[in-house]
Amino acid sequence: MPLLENTGRRMRGGQGMLPGFSHLAYAPSRGGFDEMTGADGALRPHWRDFAENLSDLSRPEMRARWDRGQRLIRDNGVTYNVYGDPEGMDRPWQLDPLPLLMDGKEWAGIEAALKQRATLLTLILADLYGPQRLLTDGKLPPALVFGNPGFLRPLHGAGVGSGASAVRPLQFYAADLARSPDGGWWVLGDRTEAPSGAGYALENRIIVSRVLPDFYRGTNVHRLAGWFLKARDALIGMAPRNPDNPRVVLLTPGPYNETYFEHAYLARYMGLTLVEGEDLTVRENRVYLKTMEGLKPVDVILRRTDGGFCDPLDLRGDSTLGVPGLVGAVQAGTVAVANGLGSGLVESPAFMPFLPGLCRHLLGEPLKLPGVASWWCGQERELAYVLENLHRLAIRPAFSVQAPVVNAGRLSKAERAKLADRIKADPIRWVAQESVTLSTAPAWTGDRLETRAVTVRAHVVLTRNGPEVLPGGLTRTAAPGSLSVSMQEGGGSKDTWVLSDEPVPAVSLLSSRAAPAKTVRGSRDLPSRVADNTFWLGRYLERCEDTTRLLRAAISRTAEGAAGGGDPELETVLGLFAVMGHIGLDDPRADHEAQDERVRELLIRNMDDAAFIGLRGTIHNMQRTATIVRDRLSLDTWRGINRLDDRLLALGPGENVDPDDALAALNETIMLLSALSGLASENMTRGPGWRFMDIGRRLERALHALDLASTLLLAPDGELGPALDLVLDVSDSIMTYRARYLAAPQVMPVADLLLSDESNPRSLGFQLARLMEHCDALSAYRPDRMFTPEQRIIMSLLTGVRTLDLSVLTLEDDAAPGEVRLGDLIGTMRSGLWDFSETLTRQYFVHAAEVSEPPSAFVELLATKERGA
Repeated sequence: MPLLENTGRRMRGGQGMLPGFSHLAYAPSRGGFDEMTGADGALRPHWRDFAENLSDLSRPEMRARWDRGQRLIRDNGVTYNVYGDPEGMDRPWQLDPLPLLMDGKEWAGIEAALKQRATLLTLILADLYGPQRLLTDGKLPPALVFGNPGFLRPLHGAGVGSGASAVRPLQFYAADLARSPDGGWWVLGDRTEAPSGAGYALENRIIVSRVLPDFYRGTNVHRLAGWFLKARDALIGMAPRNPDNPRVVLLTPGPYNETYFEHAYLARYMGLTLVEGEDLTVRENRVYLKTMEGLKPVDVILRRTDGGFCDPLDLRGDSTLGVPGLVGAVQAGTVAVANGLGSGLVESPAFMPFLPGLCRHLLGEPLKLPGVASWWCGQERELAYVLENLHRLAIRPAFSVQAPVVNAGRLSKAERAKLADRIKADPIRWVAQESVTLSTAPAWTGDRLETRAVTVRAHVVLTRNGPEVLPGGLTRTAAPGSLSVSMQEGGGSKDTWVLSDEPVPAVSLLSSRAAPAKTVRGSRDLPSRVADNTFWLGRYLERCEDTTRLLRAAISRTAEGAAGGGDPELETVLGLFAVMGHIGLDDPRADHEAQDERVRELLIRNMDDAAFIGLRGTIHNMQRTATIVRDRLSLDTWRGINRLDDRLLALGPGENVDPDDALAALNETIMLLSALSGLASENMTRGPGWRFMDIGRRLERALHALDLASTLLLAPDGELGPALDLVLDVSDSIMTYRARYLAAPQVMPVADLLLSDESNPRSLGFQLARLMEHCDALSAYRPDRMFTPEQRIIMSLLTGVRTLDLSVLTLEDDAAPGEVRLGDLIGTMRSGLWDFSETLTRQYFVHAAEVSEPPSAFVELLATKERGA
C-alpha cells in the first residue's frame, strides 16, 4: 500500500483526513494552522509535488529509508546533550525525515524582516555599550539594562560605538519563529548570545537529502552552503590584523555542552580551529593559542561560550571555561570576538515590547515582523495588567532564556497567588507573554504520520555587504502530545526546504577565493590539549585491541578445555588478567568449572561500561576522547569509532552472554580496530596529530608486550608450553614462529619475537624504534638541535633492547653471574616507558608556567600506573 494514495487533495469530513493519509490516520489539528493543509482541507500549493512523490512510497519503503537515515545519524555521531538524560553525550539527534516546506515568496518576506531585525538589534547594542542615548532620551528604562546580568559593564565603550574603529557587536543572529493561527509569522525569541542551530540545519539537510534523494533532486530547494561561505568570509573580514591569513578559532565550553556536536561540526566544515578556554592565553593584551610549538597569535574568536563565562578575570570569577584577560584584549582591539562580549543583553524577552518603538526611532520604519505580545513587569502599568490577567498569560524570567515558561492559566488559584507575590516582590525580573498556539506539520513516527507543533529557528550573518539570511534554518518539533517546543524536553527537528520557482545553482564551501592560497605542507599549530587527547586516543585504541585479544584467548580456551582439571593455557591468561586488575587475585589453579566461573567474571567486568579497565569501559573512554577531537578526525574514522560499541552492546549484560556469541563479537571488534589502524596508517597526513596518536599506540603496545612477557614468569614450573602458546597467539605471531622454526615454541625464539625483533610490528623493539622516529621528528624544529629528555629515554631503552643477549636471559629469580633476569628487564623497560610518558606530557601537553594543577591526562596516567594497568 502506498504511503499516500493519490486520490485527491481535499480533506474529507469527519476527522478531516486527507485521502492519501486516511490509512495512516493523519488528522491536522483543529483551531490552529497546519503547514501542509489549508482550512478548506486542500493541500497547500507548494506541498503538492512533494505529496505526489510521497504517494509513491509504501510504508515498508519509508521505514527502510528512515532506517538508513537513523544509521547515518548514528554513524555521523550527531548528538544533542539533554542534561540529566542517562545517554548524556551519546543521545542521538532527533530528526524527522519529512521536511518542512516553505514557499519561496513567503520566505522572501521573512528574510527582509529578519535582516531588519538583525540591523535593529545591532544598533541597540552599539548604543547601549557606547553613548547610551537610548537611555538618556528615555527610549529604554535604565533598569532594563543595568538590572540585566547580560549587560557586561567592563565592555562598555570597548570599541562598539561609532567610527572607523568600531567593532560590530552582533555578527550572528537567530530568531525563533512561529506561525500564528491566522497564518502570519511572529518572533518568539531573539538569539544574540551565541546562537546555535545552523550546524544542525546543515546536517539535517545532508541526511534528509540522502533519505529522500529523488524528492530533493526533483525540487528546487535553496542550498545552504553559500550562507556558510559568507559566514566564513565575514569572520575572516573581522580580523584586526593579518587580513590575508588570520587565525580564526571557535571557542567551545567543551564536550559536555548540549550542542558540542555542532561546535566540532562547524569548526571542521568552515576550517576553524576548535578550542576550549584552556587552549588560549593572553599576553600583553594579545590572545594566543597554545600549541606544541609555542604560542601563536589569534585574530578572531567565534565564541559558543556565554559572554559572562569568557573571562574569569574581568567577568565571572567562578568560570573555568574562559580566557583570563580576554576582555583586556578586546578593549585593546587586538582580537575580534563574534558575537561581541555582552551581545546577549538584547536576548532578554524584556526587550521585545520596546522593539517596535525603537525600530521607528533608529530605522525610521515600522517593525516588519512582530514579536509575541509581551509585558515587562518593571513598568507600573504593565505590572498592573499582568497581575490582573495572570490567568491568561505565560510567565518567564526576564533575564534568562533558558528558564522554563510557566503557563499561569494551568496553575491552581493558590499557585497563581504565590506566583503573583513573587512577581510583585521583584517585578523587573519578570516578563509576561501571550500564550501561543503553534502551527503543526506532518511528522513520520516510524509507522504513520502524526501532527507535531513546529517552530523555525532562522539564522542571519551580518557581513560587510549587509545581513544574509540562511535560506531554511532549523525547524524544531514538539515532543509527542506536547504543544511547546524544547529540545531539552524531548523535542525533535526537521529539515527546512525553501522552494524556488527556478533551478538553484549548487554552491560549495570549497569555492576558490580571489587571493591564491600559499602552498603549505605540514603544520605544527596543533593545540597542546588536542595533542594530549590524540595521544590518549591512540592509547585507548591500542588498549581496546590488547584487551579484546586477551579476552578472546580466554573465552576460546574455555570452549576448548577438557572436563576435570584446569586448562594450563587458560590458567596463564587468567593469571595475566588478574595481574592487570580485571579480576581478583584468587589462585587461578583450579578445576575446569572454577575456571569457567572466572571467565564469566571476566565477561561481566568487560561488558560493564562503567568499569574503567574493562573492554566496554575502555571503548567508552576512547569514544569520549574522540569526541573532544572529532573536528580532527575524518568521517570514516569517526564512523569506525562510533560502531565499536554496537556489537558488544547487542550482547547484553556479561552474565547473560553466550561464549560463542562473545567470540563472534570479539572477532568483529578486532576487525573494526584493524580497519581504524588502516585508516590512520593510509589516510592521515604525517603531521603532529598523527604522530601523537601513533606515539600513544606504540607506547601502549610496548607496555602490552611487557605484560605478555610477564606471563612467562606466571607459568608453573615445567609448564612453559601453554604460556609460550598464549604469547604467540595474543601477539598474532603464530604463523611467523612456525615459518621460522618448524618446532614447538621455545623461550629464546619467542622472547626474540616478542622483545627484540624489529621486523615484528608486535615486538617491543619495533615500538621503541617507531617511538624514536617520532621523537626525532618532533624535535627537528628545535633551534638548539640538542637531544630532548624523551629522546634520551627512548634511545636508552632501544639501545638496551638492541644489545640484549637473549642467550643469557633467565626466568629464574636466582640469576647466575652474567645472566639477565626477565623480571628485571621487564621492570626496567616498564619504568622507562612510564618516565617517557610523563616526560612527553610535560614537554608538549602542559604549559607549566600557566597552570597550577596537573592536566587530566597526567592525573589519569599516574592513577593508571598505581593500579598497575
